[in-house]
Amino acid sequence: MQVVILCGGRGTRMEHETEFRPKPMVPIGGKPILWHIMKIYAAYGHKDFILCLGYKGEVIKRYFLDYEAMSRDFTITLGDKHKIEFHDGHDEENFRVTLADTGLETNTGGRIKRIEKYIRGDTFLATYGDGVADIDLDALLRYHQAHGRIATVTGVHPFSRFGVVKADNDGLVTEFREKPQVSGFVSGGFFVFNRGIFDYLDENSVLETEPLERLAADGELALYRHEGFWQCMDTPTDLRVLNELWRTGRAPWKVWERREADE
Repeated sequence: MQVVILCGGRGTRMEHETEFRPKPMVPIGGKPILWHIMKIYAAYGHKDFILCLGYKGEVIKRYFLDYEAMSRDFTITLGDKHKIEFHDGHDEENFRVTLADTGLETNTGGRIKRIEKYIRGDTFLATYGDGVADIDLDALLRYHQAHGRIATVTGVHPFSRFGVVKADNDGLVTEFREKPQVSGFVSGGFFVFNRGIFDYLDENSVLETEPLERLAADGELALYRHEGFWQCMDTPTDLRVLNELWRTGRAPWKVWERREADE
């Protein structure tokens, strides 16, 4: 199944990282977060990607144009008989990646609208280029298909950015929790869409406002509840958290390793 990844935003809250590259190219453990997201989908067999490019999209294009040479050993023959022989395959060798320029200032819904021509089937997956999760994509798809709605959004419990303090009437603290998970659900991306989504989009749409609001009003938006790990990379603090999880071998989103072990 095709996977649409929104890669066009400016990432203004991470300007020290995004001045010279788009946010999806900011590295976690030496690999762009975009690579991590693609590996999550590929672990479930979804290796056909459409990347919606915008801000500094040329950096992402160059990354994939140079991918083989930068990730594999190779032997090069120079001169008239110039050729390159790559050695040792890698897990990404069957990826199919469409890189679509969807505009510098285009909103999220408009970006999806602009890649409509590349969607081949009746259903596709979509997400943002800055969030990872240990989501069960098989379960997400089954849920979407069972509900028969146009769209399914994954609800997640983010961690609060602040400690939570509870006190009694005398001002004595009865509970202190440092950055707990929020009890309610917020949108974590990891969408499933039927082709009917394009009827709700135009080239100026902000996906998260009018299109999703209309879908909800029409009874065409389902919520898949993900109770596991989810983390976006919205701030420098988020970036440090993700890198620390990766460095210490505690990255829950490495679902590809778990699935390989189960096979």
